[in-house]
Amino acid sequence: MLLTLYIENIAVIEKTSIDFNSGLNVLTGETGAGKSIIIDAINAIMGQRISKDIIRTGEKTAFVSAVFDDINDTVKRKLTELGFSGEDDELILQRTLSAAGKSSCKINGKPATASMLRELSLNLINIHGQHESYELFSPETHINYIDSYAKSENLLNAYKEKYKEYKILYKKLNEANTDESERLREIDLLSFQSDELAKADVQIGEEEALEAERNSLMNFERIFSLLNKAKMMLDGEDSNGGAEAVDVASSAMQSAAELDPQYEELSSSLTDIYYNLKDCSESISDLIDNLESDPERLEEIEERLDLLNRLSRKYNCPCDELPEYAEKIQSRLDELIGYDKNRDKLIADCKSAEDAALKAAKELSDCRKSAARTFAKKVKSEMKFLNMPNVELVPEFEKIELSPDGIDRVEFLISANPGETPRPVAKIASGGELSRMMLAIKTVLADTDTVDTLIFDEVDTGISGSAAEKVGLKLKEVSKNRQVLCVTHQAQIAALADYHYLIQKQVEQGRTFTSVGLLDHDGRKNELARIIGGVNITEAALSHAESMLLQYDN
Repeated sequence: MLLTLYIENIAVIEKTSIDFNSGLNVLTGETGAGKSIIIDAINAIMGQRISKDIIRTGEKTAFVSAVFDDINDTVKRKLTELGFSGEDDELILQRTLSAAGKSSCKINGKPATASMLRELSLNLINIHGQHESYELFSPETHINYIDSYAKSENLLNAYKEKYKEYKILYKKLNEANTDESERLREIDLLSFQSDELAKADVQIGEEEALEAERNSLMNFERIFSLLNKAKMMLDGEDSNGGAEAVDVASSAMQSAAELDPQYEELSSSLTDIYYNLKDCSESISDLIDNLESDPERLEEIEERLDLLNRLSRKYNCPCDELPEYAEKIQSRLDELIGYDKNRDKLIADCKSAEDAALKAAKELSDCRKSAARTFAKKVKSEMKFLNMPNVELVPEFEKIELSPDGIDRVEFLISANPGETPRPVAKIASGGELSRMMLAIKTVLADTDTVDTLIFDEVDTGISGSAAEKVGLKLKEVSKNRQVLCVTHQAQIAALADYHYLIQKQVEQGRTFTSVGLLDHDGRKNELARIIGGVNITEAALSHAESMLLQYDN
């Protein structure tokens, strides 16, 4: 669960550290106090895209750190996959944002990327905000809830592999079904290209070898002069070169060594140097003897390099890749020439792949339909508890052609009132109904989800009174098995909190500062009274707040 959240220089928050707890953690505060900033900071630590405008005015960087404890096995496995130690129960995520637009991330003190934070956060935190409720307006998202409930990931992945194989073969078959004139035109073009590359017979490494040989031929005179100079310095004009001088020095040291053994090692070294120099002299002589000026060969090399360069430009690939390109051309040419034979095989292979994909899709669809009935029943039960007693929820399946997600198009149809025919969510659901429907879905999915921390941002939108109380009770129920953080404006929900945090702002010396603090009993009473009664807190509001706290006293 999320143990500590530290925020520095995010919007109006200069510095604050919040210690969260297990159970239901509620955050309240006046409009504009900075409740959304807490969610923004959590999104940042989850690796989400964050605008640099969120950095506090006048500061160059912002920093967010989150400490999690008792992390689950799924998170530990993901840590290991990402190259980090997955043995500890504690996890520390950090992210620094720069006004220059860059950011840096760390996982347990080691450098990481934002994408790594995103991968980890999928199994750490689930944020449900107001915008997510409106996703229910899009039927294409409904199938994801059923897949999550059905735990059909393995079936879905197996289907996608079969679908991918089918689409590859289907594409090849379409390519093979081009009209005859197009096929003959392509055969003509590829035949010319294949012949051209075959005649060129380009070899891997040929261009580099030719350039080296050309360089040698073009610098013949300069190389000849340098080799002669080297030989002269070693041999000398009258046998008085470097080698002979070393030989004289070697003889002198040998005579000295005969008089005193301490000079033997140096004498031996000079002797070795002399013979090495003589070997070098002989090697240089061989090089001079083999050195040739061959204008005709130089012309041949220039012509060959010109051909290689033209082919490289024509086929838009490096010279060393031309042999591989020639093989691809020949392979495609063979396919076109063997059109009828290849086409019959492609038809058979494509039909076989389609059948395999359809079989996998049918298995996935059956799993979804079975899970959808149970899922809808459970969600409906949760919605009834949330003051929607007459709700009807129907998962409508439509069979479609093979698609990346199978053969199902799924849409939840809803009826909130007796006698009404279930219709698409977007046509009849109000904001409050959407919020409760999404909370019901999250409640049902919580039993199958491995995420330990659920965050609800203003889940009470569009509701009040007993409906708000029911939402609070449901959040309380979910928090028995998951850590729940909830940003709310409803006193009925706040009164049910295990831990209540107040977000408030103050202006000092012309600058706005936001702080977050854990409230004690009296603090909670005053905050509930403010929510109930507004700016002027009356004794009646305080009394009502006290009774609410006593009613839900844990």
